[in-house]
Amino acid sequence: MQMFLISDNIDTYTGMRLAGVEGVVVHEPDELREALEKAISNKDIGIILLTEKFGRQFPRIVDDVKLNHKTPLIIEIPDRHGTGRKPDFITSYVNEAIGLKL
Repeated sequence: MQMFLISDNIDTYTGMRLAGVEGVVVHEPDELREALEKAISNKDIGIILLTEKFGRQFPRIVDDVKLNHKTPLIIEIPDRHGTGRKPDFITSYVNEAIGLKL
């Protein structure tokens, strides 16, 4: 299976291309939806990497795909500016998921 990147900037795209990951750069919601549909229809793609900006700007589009498709796996990655998440986001995610405070 392959990975496929959908990025909002050329720097992340270039870095991933150097690592051997194909992808596209999009900016508008329609472009994002079209890129996701194309990636989902390609059965060779097992993981779609999205820059975190898309999850913040277009949560309906991203959530719709996550909820209605078992594959491919969609992973949000930080871009060149870093992550917009809190420093302890993993701990709080685990705490919320299992109901225990670590």
